[in-house]
Amino acid sequence: MQRGQAAHRLGLDAEAVAEDALRRDDWEVLARRVRTPAGELDLVAERDGLLAFVEVKARPSWREAAFALTTRQQARLMAAAEAWMAHHPGHGAQGVRFDVILVAADGSARRITDAFRLW
Repeated sequence: MQRGQAAHRLGLDAEAVAEDALRRDDWEVLARRVRTPAGELDLVAERDGLLAFVEVKARPSWREAAFALTTRQQARLMAAAEAWMAHHPGHGAQGVRFDVILVAADGSARRITDAFRLW
């Protein structure tokens, strides 16, 4: 149980780091930890009409974080994004993309913009 609580805390801390990084880059964070029937979205943000669904991955190293998003998770995120957009049709007028923010053990963040696409 304690390991689960520690992982949950790590996830919340990483999402806070990612949210701060988005705000510094003038993104408006519209939602956090959104639960949909298809799955959870970590962050939903918009800037100048561009909507980004942001997955946050916290790992001990950049390498581990970069390889943490599987194709199955990508499919789940796309389905969750479709569910979110069905309830928020006014967003994303200039486009939609999927970003990943990697958070390393030292709290630093790197963003991969347009990390994957729905083909």
